[in-house]
Amino acid sequence: MNKRADYLASIVDTIRDYREGDISAPDADRVDTWVKQFAENVQLPILSEMDYVLKRTYFSRERVEKFLGGLIEARGLVGGDPRKFWSGVSLLNIQQGGNSQAEMRNLFNRLLKDKFGFSIAERDNASVFVYLDDFICTGNRVRNDLRAWINDHAPVKSTLHIIVAVSHRGGQWYAETGGKSAERLSLQDIATNAGKEIGIKWWHGILLEDRKSHSNVVDVLRPTTSILNDVTVQNHAVQNYVATMKHEPVLREPGSVGVNNLFSADEKKSLLEREFLIAGARIRQQCPNLPKTMRPLGHARLESLGFGSLVVTFRNCPNTAPLALWANPRDGSWYPLFPAGYKQPRGQSRLFQDER
Repeated sequence: MNKRADYLASIVDTIRDYREGDISAPDADRVDTWVKQFAENVQLPILSEMDYVLKRTYFSRERVEKFLGGLIEARGLVGGDPRKFWSGVSLLNIQQGGNSQAEMRNLFNRLLKDKFGFSIAERDNASVFVYLDDFICTGNRVRNDLRAWINDHAPVKSTLHIIVAVSHRGGQWYAETGGKSAERLSLQDIATNAGKEIGIKWWHGILLEDRKSHSNVVDVLRPTTSILNDVTVQNHAVQNYVATMKHEPVLREPGSVGVNNLFSADEKKSLLEREFLIAGARIRQQCPNLPKTMRPLGHARLESLGFGSLVVTFRNCPNTAPLALWANPRDGSWYPLFPAGYKQPRGQSRLFQDER
């Protein structure tokens, strides 16, 4: 049995509809070219674990449609009369950047039309509103979108359902509360200050743990102390990156595959954390004009090693994933597994702009 060929074929089968119609279909050569950028002795273990993880974190069109289809008659959301509920809802289209919300709306409306013969749009006279997107990572996007909507467009009294296929606990907390900073208001406080009464309800298909207070059981990549000590001794790119940090990075204690069991074993999770950290630090070194928020393990506004999410959808790979998965610098110094869906502005070194 050729394990390498088996893993390559299985990964290709999992991600086969990634950006379908926009880029060439994933094949074994693409996956093999990507993994060959790592040391030879870790290539097979990386393929093995990525095969396992992507079966749990990759959201194909079929999987997204299954989630959306389940919403139509979800009793906790729509009550006993789903047709009546959806006929009176306003489906918000307020995303200030990116196309994920528009694409989710289109998918949902096609399913709704097949079910009930009608689709829904944004309505000014509604009292129930739905904000629909694929996932929440850092929480910045949904917070910024809703803050503007609450201040400028929301009626005096309404109900708002925020629905995503995947949510990260820390990101949802930040979107809802604004974080610990005293000057940042919660969404409810923003509504109150605007003279509006809005009942906000959060819905998700999967809830992933990413909070610093739960670092030992997170579902994202967050290296252990032993990993950091190892790579800072052996890898100058990581050592140099850590040296630029004003505070000690948040790490985890080994021993857990996370709350949602996205990883096959803790040592396999540690492998991805170590290798993606080394690769991400090297990519940053090769692209010195990258903004500081593009950390080795993915976009994060606050200083860290990176967000570390491994969630990918058929339409794109978010910048909160490790750079090793999606970075595609102009000089060809890194070959991505998931080429990002964007056009890089001329003269800029920013690799991706789909902040979640």
